Amino acid sequence: MANFLHFARVRHWTMRFAACLSFIFIGARSPERASGEHKTLAIGSAAPDFHLLGVDGKTYSLSSFRDKQILLIVFTCNHCPTAQAYEDRIIQLTKDYSGKSVGVVAIMPNDPSAIRLDELGYTDMSDSYPEMKIRAREKHFNFPYLYDGGTQSTALAYGPIATPHAFIFDKERRLRYEGRIDNVEKPTKTPTRLDTRAALDALLAGKPLPEATTKVFGCSIKWKEKSEWIEKAKQEWASEPVTLDSIGEAALKELVRNHTDSLLLINVWATWCGPCVVEFPDLVNINRMYRRRSFEFISISADDPENKDKALRFLKKEEASNTNYIFNSDDKYKLIDAIDPKWQGALPYTMVVEPGGKLIYAKQGAIDPQELKKDIVNDSVIGRYYP
Repeated sequence: MANFLHFARVRHWTMRFAACLSFIFIGARSPERASGEHKTLAIGSAAPDFHLLGVDGKTYSLSSFRDKQILLIVFTCNHCPTAQAYEDRIIQLTKDYSGKSVGVVAIMPNDPSAIRLDELGYTDMSDSYPEMKIRAREKHFNFPYLYDGGTQSTALAYGPIATPHAFIFDKERRLRYEGRIDNVEKPTKTPTRLDTRAALDALLAGKPLPEATTKVFGCSIKWKEKSEWIEKAKQEWASEPVTLDSIGEAALKELVRNHTDSLLLINVWATWCGPCVVEFPDLVNINRMYRRRSFEFISISADDPENKDKALRFLKKEEASNTNYIFNSDDKYKLIDAIDPKWQGALPYTMVVEPGGKLIYAKQGAIDPQELKKDIVNDSVIGRYYP
């Protein structure tokens, strides 16, 4: 049985590695990299006006900040790990300059429909407006956070290259600086060049800026024309093989002990279980988000062994190319005890197990996908992108 488990894991990880290679090579040719159509606003240009909805439900424009001597616009987003690394710094910057007539506003430029699931491996949220509201609330943003993902008209006018990308305008709303916030993206390290602060201080003092432009580092803007890129991802996922292997009580107990170095997401389900069927697409999506990291999704069917073909048909329909097992006995109580003696037996049952068998998440009944993703992202095995 140990050899069987090893073979199944090797097959699964080989398939995953091939998929990653495919994504890497295609990524180098993605439309947003090949295209030079999105030009960054030139120094000295007037600030293009905008009318964008904030997470507070208000609509903002340039006139919303007319009482500010200087306006700092930062293009940022939820999902990018670099943008996440700068959130606390933007919050602190807003605090430090709140009494100096500096307005700070953040704009989310990405089209959420142009983001592949496997681009969300370092986050529990994408860039939709509802998720922006959650992010702003959880992080206690002290600046307006505006949504431009629908039309991207503001992003097209300003031309941000990556998230985050800062633009600073003077009293006449002429662009005086565009580029990075500072020169160290990792929050655990101290930057040696505070470019945005230096530009703000120079403008406030009426002095020349040290630099008008700097390079930026972060996630590329997800432009609407990436829709073909998304369709290609769907085709790739649909072509991945889907299998269903039998597993016995002893092997199941070993699996739950998790002798790997990965975080295991284990879901027990059945074709006859309504909530199981409804939530399963969320689990497939979660797998596509995190499977490039130290993470593995394993589904275990509680269908009777004679219904293996029916269970496999369901898995193929859901494009569940993760590791899938069906318990090889119709004794459900052996299944329950092998998975988790504390489990009362109601389906679906979902658990997250760290290496060594430590259970960090257990849910009897339907999952809350947002809650589950947050637990996965915050776990020490996965960790944040920046330690």
